[in-house]
Amino acid sequence: GLALFSPSIIDEGKRSRLEDYNWKLIDESGNVFSFEDVKGKVAVVNFWATWCPPCIAEMPSLNSLYNSYKEDVVFLMVSNENQSTISKFKQEKDYNFKVYSSVTPQPKMFDSSSIPKTYIIDKDGYIIIDKTGAADWNSEKVQDLLNSLLKI
Repeated sequence: GLALFSPSIIDEGKRSRLEDYNWKLIDESGNVFSFEDVKGKVAVVNFWATWCPPCIAEMPSLNSLYNSYKEDVVFLMVSNENQSTISKFKQEKDYNFKVYSSVTPQPKMFDSSSIPKTYIIDKDGYIIIDKTGAADWNSEKVQDLLNSLLKI
């Protein structure tokens, strides 16, 4: 198995702030989501694929985190695979988060050639976690971070 560790939190003085919210996504049901709707909210953005072993390794912890925080945090699980592949994968694993595909190009700050790639963004648009590779997303450290970000 793959050992999963908590992701690192970026030091306050080194955080980047999202300036570009011009991104449209579509969910499995065909509903369009505007990234503008993330403004003022805490968000988890995860780029992944069903064929990616590290993505698969971290999915159970992301699903658990989603189940705990779905009412308060925006979760954008983004894959460029076709919806039938994603739906089949989610059904087999019993995951209940929504998966989105990009309709328009993602903000430049999210450009990466590696997956999984995960960001946690605060209400002011600052990237608090920028993690390439698998991590334990349902760790106490991540839960404490989300709880503190939600209070602000």
